[in-house]
Amino acid sequence: MANKTSSKPAKPAEPKLLSGGNPQIAKGEGDGPVQAYIAAMPGWKSDVGRRLDALIMQTVPDAHKAVKWNSPLYGMKGDGWFLGIHCFNKYIKLAFFRGGALQPMPPEESRTAETRYFHIHENDPIDEAQLADWIRQASLLPGEKM
Repeated sequence: MANKTSSKPAKPAEPKLLSGGNPQIAKGEGDGPVQAYIAAMPGWKSDVGRRLDALIMQTVPDAHKAVKWNSPLYGMKGDGWFLGIHCFNKYIKLAFFRGGALQPMPPEESRTAETRYFHIHENDPIDEAQLADWIRQASLLPGEKM
């Protein structure tokens, strides 16, 4: 008698979480890598990631997406990146690369004067109108070349 082996396809490995809780996702251009990152965001962060991605694309429908340095980036094709997302253990950080020019400026400072951050913690109310306004403003500024 021949041995029978399982013909089930192997389940893809879950993305590794790096220190701080950020998913390790392969670098890539387009929606696919960004959606893989969002799906791998741990716990409550995945739902917030889907809301953020939808808000960004609703606000700037022609935004270009990529994952670089284990972070989703949003930008205008040929004009650089205006926004990045990164997971930490206790919050999601939105990085507005020209945030110093936004009105009002996002609240968290960076080591560089141009970059400003907005942090989202679990159960934080999200002012989507303010976020959409920052996203719109940021998309109109020259992007960060990375």
